[in-house]
Amino acid sequence: MLSKYHSIRIATIVTGASLTAVLAQTHASSVASGHREILLQTTQSWNGQPYTHYPTGQPQLTTIKLTIAPHTVLPWHTHPFPNAVYVLSGTLTLHDKASGKTQVVHQGQAVGESVHDVHRGESGDEPTVLLITYAGTLGVPTSVPAAGEKAEY
Repeated sequence: MLSKYHSIRIATIVTGASLTAVLAQTHASSVASGHREILLQTTQSWNGQPYTHYPTGQPQLTTIKLTIAPHTVLPWHTHPFPNAVYVLSGTLTLHDKASGKTQVVHQGQAVGESVHDVHRGESGDEPTVLLITYAGTLGVPTSVPAAGEKAEY
């Protein structure tokens, strides 16, 4: 009778150990990766201009958080390399100087900004907060004012 209980006890231990291993693997799988949501993936800017190449030199990624007061129009400017803008809050209206084209970007949306095209942004009725990531080059400014304009930031 003791051997019967001994066998049951061993079977319980083995089953418990196996179940623990399975649960550990399941838990590891559930935390091994996150949920991916592509916010922006593009080969051209918001105004339809293609991104033709990255700048040469030492790559430098720069991410800034830009807060724009309500009803503010930023100065005309250009960017020397591609960048992505994510609207954390508010709205951003982009204006292309040459074509007059505009695009409104709302909270939770992302947009690729133009390279070498003179443009500016305008906030709406509330503060606009942007998260901007530039794929640039060491020593090159992220924003260049158009002739006669002040710096964007």
